[in-house]
Amino acid sequence: MVWHNVEIEDIFAHLSTDKKGLSESEAEKRLVIYGLNEIVEKKKRTVFQMFLDQFKDLMIVILLLASVVSGILGELGDTIAIIVIVILNAIIGFIQEFRAEKAIEALKKMTSTRTVVIRDGEPKTIETRYLVPGDIVHIEAGNIIPADMRIIEAHQLKIEEAALTGESVPVDKTEKTLREKDLAIGDRRNIAHKGTLVTYGRGIGIITETGMETELGKIASMIQEQGEVKTPLQKRLAQFGKKLSLAVIAICLIVFVFGLLRGENPIVILLTAISLAVAAIPEALPAVVTISLALGAKKMVKQNALIRKLPAVETLGSVTYICSDKTGTLTLNKMKVEEVYSKGQILKEFNNQNIEDLLIKACAISNDAKRSPDGSVIGDPTEVALYNFAFQLGAEKEHLEKLYKRIFEIPFDSDRKCMTTIHSWDDRYISITKGAIEVLVEKAEKVMIDGQIKPLDKEELNRVANRMAKDGLRVIGYGVRFFDTLPDDKGSENIEHSLTIIGLVGLMDPPRDEVIEAVRVCKEAGIIPVMITGDHPLTAYNIAKKIGIIDEYDEKSVITGRELEKLDMNEFERRVLDIRVYARVAPEQKLKIVKALQDKGQFVAMTGDGVNDAPALKRADIGIAMGITGTDVSKEASHMILLDDNFATIVKAIKEGRRIFDNIRKFIKYTMTSNSGEIWTIFLAPFLGLPIPLLPIHILWINLVTDGLPGLALAYEKSEREIMKRPPRHPKESIFAQGLSYHIIWVGLLMGAVSLFSQAWAIKTGHSHWQTMIFTVLCLSQMGHVLAIRSEKDSLFTIGIFSNIPLILAVMSTFVLQLATIYVPVLNRVFKTEPLTAEELIFCLALSSVVFIAVEIEKLIKRRVNLVK
Repeated sequence: MVWHNVEIEDIFAHLSTDKKGLSESEAEKRLVIYGLNEIVEKKKRTVFQMFLDQFKDLMIVILLLASVVSGILGELGDTIAIIVIVILNAIIGFIQEFRAEKAIEALKKMTSTRTVVIRDGEPKTIETRYLVPGDIVHIEAGNIIPADMRIIEAHQLKIEEAALTGESVPVDKTEKTLREKDLAIGDRRNIAHKGTLVTYGRGIGIITETGMETELGKIASMIQEQGEVKTPLQKRLAQFGKKLSLAVIAICLIVFVFGLLRGENPIVILLTAISLAVAAIPEALPAVVTISLALGAKKMVKQNALIRKLPAVETLGSVTYICSDKTGTLTLNKMKVEEVYSKGQILKEFNNQNIEDLLIKACAISNDAKRSPDGSVIGDPTEVALYNFAFQLGAEKEHLEKLYKRIFEIPFDSDRKCMTTIHSWDDRYISITKGAIEVLVEKAEKVMIDGQIKPLDKEELNRVANRMAKDGLRVIGYGVRFFDTLPDDKGSENIEHSLTIIGLVGLMDPPRDEVIEAVRVCKEAGIIPVMITGDHPLTAYNIAKKIGIIDEYDEKSVITGRELEKLDMNEFERRVLDIRVYARVAPEQKLKIVKALQDKGQFVAMTGDGVNDAPALKRADIGIAMGITGTDVSKEASHMILLDDNFATIVKAIKEGRRIFDNIRKFIKYTMTSNSGEIWTIFLAPFLGLPIPLLPIHILWINLVTDGLPGLALAYEKSEREIMKRPPRHPKESIFAQGLSYHIIWVGLLMGAVSLFSQAWAIKTGHSHWQTMIFTVLCLSQMGHVLAIRSEKDSLFTIGIFSNIPLILAVMSTFVLQLATIYVPVLNRVFKTEPLTAEELIFCLALSSVVFIAVEIEKLIKRRVNLVK
């Protein structure tokens, strides 16, 4: 059906619906018929394909081929053992990858959008994916259109359709039927298309197409490319892995050549070299990073921070500035009228005798808050406060609306800083304009006192507004204008002038208690909190001082939107690092703030909730949308969503981001040091005149049991004691910075030296079990190492041995499995091991603890150095 040609009544008939919407039961039936309202992604890999992909690595293929050749030449046991370990390794790799995909899918589901729909005659918010043709949907500025719909009501509705047409100028929408049949998408002015953005006004539509049947779905079916989630850290590690692979292969070639020159069995030395390469190349690193980030992101949801894009988790630890909206984020978002200026005086206690009757009525009828069936008032917090104020003084909105019907409205926008409604008023019409007092003063000429119209003293009114703002109040001015006939031109320029001021209302939104502590933690962590608000400068300063963002008012630390507009970028950049409060700022100016801070080398987290905030959220290093008050557009542009709109949650997320990054570093430190120890052990043995220390099966086994559970368990390590007392990490800083690369080299060398010492001692003292001993020492040294690196500076005994139960269980499991290879007869034959005597086992355990002791001494030195500093 060509929906833009059809009359609305015919669409209702065709889709068997009406303005009361579908019933829940009918919607469920249609969901079965039409399917979910989703863009179907290209076919994903099956579980079996994911498993087979674990064997694509070239070194694994070479190892398998070499082991088969070994079996043909008579070493069938070795062949079976190697194949079994490779399969076990593949299973672990598959589980890691599968978990990563599932975690990312879970994150996608969490970030799904929601839509207001009429079901069974009542408005209801549902997940967008459950919309069906025939649903009646409410849309307003900030929404993303959830499916293709025919508009049945439009109130100054404008939609930006660049996603489909490439035209960035918003299109005025209408409910009128269009007669031309072959209209381009951009000309279908009575149709709203899935994925486009409502930039202005509001409307109601009837869903006509969903999912792949929408215009967006048709385009998606032609391209169908699903980008792989890769974070900057993953990419850097993947590049590092390629370089490391070349170095490891070169070392393995040297080991192979030396082995041949020493007369070793060619097949055995070949398998040893290949096994070493397989064990030493950290091909699992990018996958482990994905798992750590995804699991960390899932954990953040419990703290009310929903991560939309995985790179945000690593960037969180680099944030140097948090630019936060005030209302609802730094404050409770529960407004209450505290003072009123009416009849020429400021009132802290008021009744319907000492306040202009017209002001009380204006607070009630120029208001979009509504009383719900359960008796509560719902709507914007400021509107709710004004509704309650009028109601307490005897002005019931629902009754007054029938007397003074709203005929037209000019919605609030950040440029005008006001909104206007037009109502019938007996035999005349009245426009009620409310907004920022400094804006209304410029639009007004007169003032009403005791019902009498008098000339306006603008200086006096500004003095009163400043006096109220100094108390931390948000001051809203009300101005009216009467018309004998309804103007043809209802634009803001024609309506919003020659106003009569009828009063000022001062509201208070107190700061959240937890924000004061969060601001203090920010400062300790080297992060500068900045307040951005549309409020009066004095109101903004008052709140900022209460929560600790600012100490004393001065010209350097507070700036208004008008002052900001006058500054060119160079001049603003010279001042930007001193500013802590931005007052009367338009959302568009947030982008200028972000750019200036980034140009000065800062890494910026920026909050926002409106359509106009989207460019700043996209540009910020961490764009943070509000989960409660945020529009769909702001959420789509963001990296993170605050589910509770609370500033303190941002600080918690930064702490969690730092913890996750620390734990990724610990995993890299652990696995790379382990690989380093294995390489040094095999590589240095020939130069010391020692036989090949380990068999291929030993190398693969150590890689299997040490890289698996213990490494992953590091992701559950708690945050460091002073994690929020150190400066932010530069995001371009190498993962191997701060001594990590030196640690990998010297501890790896120590691990190799201890292992080779056990071999040399055993051979010299006539212990025939020398290969089992070095096998055990190398494996258990890695367990000692993983316990020691649980903290960068604190001792294992300070943080608590059992403070990471998964890791302790993993270490114990590895220990038991290693003992099984030594003392279980069946495994003796598989691993070519022999049972150790009690003396030999104690000797191996003592040597294995050397690495643990050495790393603990390293941390002790770090603590002492820090104390001296």
